[in-house]
Amino acid sequence: MSEGTATRVDCHVKVLDERIVERAIAANLDAIVYAPHFTRLPEIRRTAAAYSSEELTVVPGREVFTGSWRNRKHVLAIGLEEPVPDFIPLETAMAEFDRQEAAVLVPHPEFATVSLNESDLERFEDVIDALEIFNPKHLPSHNRRARELAEQISCAPFTSSYAHLPGTVGVAHTEFDAEITDESDLVNALKESVSRRVVHQNGRRRWQATAGELAHLGYENTWKKIDRLFLSGTEPTHPDHIAYDGRFDDVAVY
Repeated sequence: MSEGTATRVDCHVKVLDERIVERAIAANLDAIVYAPHFTRLPEIRRTAAAYSSEELTVVPGREVFTGSWRNRKHVLAIGLEEPVPDFIPLETAMAEFDRQEAAVLVPHPEFATVSLNESDLERFEDVIDALEIFNPKHLPSHNRRARELAEQISCAPFTSSYAHLPGTVGVAHTEFDAEITDESDLVNALKESVSRRVVHQNGRRRWQATAGELAHLGYENTWKKIDRLFLSGTEPTHPDHIAYDGRFDDVAVY
């Protein structure tokens, strides 16, 4: 645990293995949120538990891809008890998060074509608990715009490494003025808008991370997307999957 009652949390990483844990501990992080793409909640929970230790708490999260492939809007939920699929309308996902009393975070607002915009933020400001004001994938103009949006809707801020690559872990974190030792603690800190500081690097390592993550984004949106759309079959987080017991069949958009 950090000095006093402060807890350093990387609020969103996409990858998790021994290297990630080692990098997080070396960066003096106390916790990370593991929220991989297209992975069902039970599997995320099992993996998070396997890598948690006294040195590093790994909290499970779900970045839900709302909407269709052509019109995606990503929302990060922490504290879900029941699985929520991808490819459902934004309003359906938000209602489900609210019903389950999960913490609702907005990653990379207005970034590319996969993010909540100003209208979405105003529409769901009563449900949203935190908005990301720094993301290593962002250029300075993107981060300035994110800060403006957070101020506009009076939303608590957060940051994350948003690491799709191991080397990005440690570039950014959120330091909460609270002791956070498990998922419940983090959900409470987010929903209660506990005071915090957004901490990130600005030197060469940050820009190396930005370059690497943007290159990876290009891969995800070309060859990886083609594989998902045409070669890999139905995603395990698709609403038609048997795991959702037909609950979202009438709202599936893809």
